[in-house]
Amino acid sequence: MEQFLQVGVISSTHGIRGEVKVFPTTDDAARFKKLKKVFLDTGKERLELEVQAVRFFKQFVIVKFKGIDNINEIERYKGKSLLVAREDAVSLEKDEYYFADLIGMEVVTEEGHFGVLRDVMETGANEVYIIDSDSHGEVLVPAIRQCILDVDIEEKRMKIRLMDGLI
Repeated sequence: MEQFLQVGVISSTHGIRGEVKVFPTTDDAARFKKLKKVFLDTGKERLELEVQAVRFFKQFVIVKFKGIDNINEIERYKGKSLLVAREDAVSLEKDEYYFADLIGMEVVTEEGHFGVLRDVMETGANEVYIIDSDSHGEVLVPAIRQCILDVDIEEKRMKIRLMDGLI
């Protein structure tokens, strides 16, 4: 299981005082108001940053980090991910999962191995799992009870039923 979960990506700077526009990758962008710290994944290391201020602008979250007061100090981090430790993540309801725990999971049917879950696509109604199948190529499976029979996070295995028309 991933120890850190992505909550956003720095899309650009905002003004000259070190603020950034963050594209939220969490279901609830308002959770940024409650965050005290985040980890900036630079690609080489994870920097712990203290959140000083948060406000919202269109689909973005404007974040100001304590100690970063100049555009030049933050500009190099455009495109980098903001993470939270798993213990600081939003708690899940029954049958909810973090995307990071699902990606890479083995997918099986009643007949056996089917493929590997490559990505999760968010749609208006429900998520859609993108599965790389050994025999069918890319298969899109809706994350609904009729298709998803069991998810075992510990074993990294998902059991599915393929409804007519999916392959």
